[in-house]
Amino acid sequence: MEIQFTPWRMKYIKSHNAPPSEACVLCTIAQADPANDPQHYLLHRGQHCYVVLNIYPYNTAHLMIVPYRHTADLPGLDAASATELFDLTRRSLGYVNAEYQPHGSNLGMNLGKVAGAGIAEHLHMHIVPRWGGDMNFLPVIGGVKLIPEDLDETYQRLRPYFEQG
Repeated sequence: MEIQFTPWRMKYIKSHNAPPSEACVLCTIAQADPANDPQHYLLHRGQHCYVVLNIYPYNTAHLMIVPYRHTADLPGLDAASATELFDLTRRSLGYVNAEYQPHGSNLGMNLGKVAGAGIAEHLHMHIVPRWGGDMNFLPVIGGVKLIPEDLDETYQRLRPYFEQG
């Protein structure tokens, strides 16, 4: 049997047993000192939105584009934030494609707990790169998903694209 280590997942597992936090994790990241962006895996701060690695990724280079405004109401999102959200999604997808050459990508939002939102109170766009064969027997039968790259390495690979603009 092959054993794969994914130590960052333990924080996720433990978080489901912890009492719920009053603070929104996405707001906490946005409000943190920009000098700490690397430890939050925050890749880019725009005027209305920011780009961050998902620390519990579905696949390597799983990004989230997040408005600074704390809202779950997509129709009520102001036009400037909505425009920047889509522009950063477009640009971020281009950067992921250039660096990782995925065979495709999933883009989307899970609006509401029943729709699968892990952070239902603060909307965010997901970019999940996909490769042929990335849904093999492990996640389908075994309920295990392997992420072949460490988050620090992913951050280092993508950060230069955002620095160049």
